[in-house]
Amino acid sequence: MTTQVHLSLVRKPTEEVELTAAALRQQLRTHAAATATLADAWAAREEPVSFKDFEKALRELVFAFARIAIMLFLALREEQLMRAYPTRVARGGRTFRQAPAITRSLATLFGVVRYARTYLREVGCNARHGFHPLDVALGLVGDRFSWNVLTMAARLATKLSFAEARMTLASFVPDAPSTEVIENTVLGLGRHTAAWFEQAPAPEGDGEVLVMMFDSKGAPTATDSELSRRRGKRRKRRMPASPRHRGRHRRRRYDKKPRRKKGDKSKNAKLATMVVMFTLKRHGNKLLGPINRKVYASFAPKKHAFAIARREANKRGFGPGAGKLIQIVTDGDLDLATYTTEYFPEAMHTIDVMHVIEKLWTDGECFHREGTKLLKEWIDEQKAHLYAGEIDVIIDGLCQRRHGIAATGPGNKGKRERLLGIIRYLEKRVSKMPYDKIIKQDLELGSGAVEGAIKNIIGKRCDHGGMRWIKERVEAVVQLRCIEANGDWDRFVDFVHDRMRGDADRDGARLRLQSSTPAPLPTILDAARAA
Repeated sequence: MTTQVHLSLVRKPTEEVELTAAALRQQLRTHAAATATLADAWAAREEPVSFKDFEKALRELVFAFARIAIMLFLALREEQLMRAYPTRVARGGRTFRQAPAITRSLATLFGVVRYARTYLREVGCNARHGFHPLDVALGLVGDRFSWNVLTMAARLATKLSFAEARMTLASFVPDAPSTEVIENTVLGLGRHTAAWFEQAPAPEGDGEVLVMMFDSKGAPTATDSELSRRRGKRRKRRMPASPRHRGRHRRRRYDKKPRRKKGDKSKNAKLATMVVMFTLKRHGNKLLGPINRKVYASFAPKKHAFAIARREANKRGFGPGAGKLIQIVTDGDLDLATYTTEYFPEAMHTIDVMHVIEKLWTDGECFHREGTKLLKEWIDEQKAHLYAGEIDVIIDGLCQRRHGIAATGPGNKGKRERLLGIIRYLEKRVSKMPYDKIIKQDLELGSGAVEGAIKNIIGKRCDHGGMRWIKERVEAVVQLRCIEANGDWDRFVDFVHDRMRGDADRDGARLRLQSSTPAPLPTILDAARAA
């Protein structure tokens, strides 16, 4: 059986010739010889040449050589596969028969190529299903782009906007996918992130102490009015006279926005919960680390993040009965405290010392002017009590200061309420501020690791001017960004590829990585199962 294939040696697939496998081999040898003699040919030119032009010429020749090799590989695999395939095949409770071969274009890392592969059509009156055995056998996705091109674009999209990811990728591959394809690829990969985190093995070489830090960060999301405008019928657009008139034309197309009231937020931010976990190894009186640092973020309820953290702690050998030390650091959020008690009753829960110091700075301004030496001296005194574990001394001092402020007078009511707020804040969290013991054990005083992760994972990618996300869509971006930050991108991509390929082998389904709809956010029930 001789498979006929189409070959494109240039970027545009219009310049094609129909070649057999034997002809492809000859073309491969011809291009190999041309590549080998390219340096001699350019060096022998009489006119001035530059390395810039030589490098471009070499790249085009190498890419053309690679396209021929891809076509030869596909032609040979098709021949071998079809020799072993019967004319009728039973799969997944359905019967298929061979139909004429169908050609397709495939955008690879080296440019667009065309190849032919046999199609198996379902037998029956209402049959609508079919598949290409070659695509299933090789794991070729039905997205017009190769797996490597799509996943490379998605990886860039975890760091850059979709438009910037496309422009960056176009500098390295001849045919880069559109922004829509990149976004759909991100959503498609996002459908596998939950399964990846669930099955990911625990890292090796952990320390004796597990540290977990929790915090939240909002990403700007689209309001209902913005979504209705985005999804509604498009108004007729007229081209402006020049680029500088675009804003004027845009304002004419839409109604004026109502002026925001005092306290209204423009971002309509929805919170994501970020978890940073790592271990520390004891070395004398010191705890060295961080070791095997991992991050996880989700726009699901906070409880879900704690359930995932509990599952990961169990994986790493820090289960409820392990007898190992777990330190959880938060910013004092009462919801985080509630879930810490529920999921980590054996853990040592502490509050970031910097959050307490910031509150003391704010309340110190009730009786010392901002920026004065007296205020700084008072803060230094409170820090000394704080690091010595003398929280009661700080509370007593604040109570005395509050009683010394008259009940009436300009601004006195606000000062008394502010001091009462910090007093109640400290009284509710005294047990979570053993900073003297934390220093002695060389544990974590602050939550700088999770603060930095929030800025890097969410803020750096998802919180820019003009961005308005939908929670389910930004969830995919954030989780893929976590996987990339954890250093697991290549393993994750292999996991998704093998998972989709297994489904195709079992059901005869067509592999498609892109998805126009995102996966739903995890629910409380999912969180319970995760733990």
